[in-house]
Amino acid sequence: MKRENLVLLADGYKYAHHKLYYPGTTQIYSYLESRGGMFNETIFFGLQYFLKEYLQGPAFTQHDLDEADGFLKQVFGRDDVFDKSKFQYILDKYNGRLPVKIKAVAEGTAVPTGNVLMTIENTDPECYWLTNFLETLLMQVWYPCTVATLSNQIKRVVVRYYQETATPGAEAGIDFVLNDFGFRGVSSVESAKIGGAAHLLNFRGSDNLAGSVMAINYYNAQNVYGLSIPATEHSICTLLGREGELEVFRHVLKTFPTGIIACVSDSYNIFKACSEYWGTELRDEILNRDGTLVIRPDSGDPVMTLLEIFNILFDKFGFTINAKGYKVLPSQVRVIQGDGVNYTEIGNIYKALKENGISAENLVLGMGGALLQKVDRDTQKFALKCSCAIVNGQEVRVEKSPTEMDADGNITSSFKKSKAGRLKLIKVDGTFKTVNEDDLPAAEDLLQTVFKNGELINTVSFEQVKANVNANKG
Repeated sequence: MKRENLVLLADGYKYAHHKLYYPGTTQIYSYLESRGGMFNETIFFGLQYFLKEYLQGPAFTQHDLDEADGFLKQVFGRDDVFDKSKFQYILDKYNGRLPVKIKAVAEGTAVPTGNVLMTIENTDPECYWLTNFLETLLMQVWYPCTVATLSNQIKRVVVRYYQETATPGAEAGIDFVLNDFGFRGVSSVESAKIGGAAHLLNFRGSDNLAGSVMAINYYNAQNVYGLSIPATEHSICTLLGREGELEVFRHVLKTFPTGIIACVSDSYNIFKACSEYWGTELRDEILNRDGTLVIRPDSGDPVMTLLEIFNILFDKFGFTINAKGYKVLPSQVRVIQGDGVNYTEIGNIYKALKENGISAENLVLGMGGALLQKVDRDTQKFALKCSCAIVNGQEVRVEKSPTEMDADGNITSSFKKSKAGRLKLIKVDGTFKTVNEDDLPAAEDLLQTVFKNGELINTVSFEQVKANVNANKG
């Protein structure tokens, strides 16, 4: 499959920058950071995908350049903006291999916001313009980072409630509590695979096959990490109409007499389905199964609906009280909530379960658009900024320090203030800290070279990224 034309993968305003940098500029050094946002730390993930997919090897061809030349003349309506010779130089001298060096923190590392995550600089003084030309593309690493962070923060909520309410030993099921239902809800197949893989760093439940494929193809994953189960949808459960719903349920159990199966049960009346169908007509068959039926409500207020469903299921199927004092359904019955699920609501749901004496182990979750689509670059406030340059042979510390007016009319410093100089990421007493390269020379720089002059360096496996995530302490 043909690669995207790299010469056209930038914001339009970038193409004039080779002229707008001050005369004598020979190097631009920039860094990526998460400046704050919804969570106070960010898991770094996804850079290797972008390097492999777009930058490694010859990143563009003569055909790409010729195509871009005619295209960009139409974009600007003039021929003095895009300078074909700048890219021709890279083709002729480096066979299209990009003369840049990229350093980054190990993927899977959770870094407190406000710290450097990645740096990029040109390695050929003629290509000073290339560093920030690549910003448009490389900035998209915000997406897998943000999904990985969101998924990880949800896992921390789940772990906490399992520790407080679940039966000892039930923690083994945490990997399958949050299931990725997001393929249909994202803007593209690429989003599905990048975001899906990011989720798999924390959980293994997923209907998003693209995430596992991405982990194998770009991170050499040795296993398919996203696992799923047989499950119905409304087109199945409504096929015989309201009066035929029970018969469909019976058919579902007969089709998969063993193992885990999920069945959407709110087509008409979720409470009747739980009480009369699952809890009465099919009760004995369910309890005699070698497997688990997962009942899925798909509408209504999540907290109130779930509390009523659990009340019905406890009444119909019975329950035990675990060592922590919380109710647990028989192992043959569980519930999945896949509607209206987001980070805040998950906390509300588990809090309500705990307050009503219900163990967290009774419930699993499905999350779609809120996991993979309802995030943006500002969720964790990502930015890539120049912090150092060489102009006429002199190194220049570069920074921005804007002011802004608050709601009371006071002039204050903006959170968008950037860092200056060449940077490194270190740990001081176990805490991440961003300093200048010459500071604390004995401290190890946690930014390692991952790309140089068209070649990937220090590639990482999906297993290692997962291990790095698991090593993070929440």
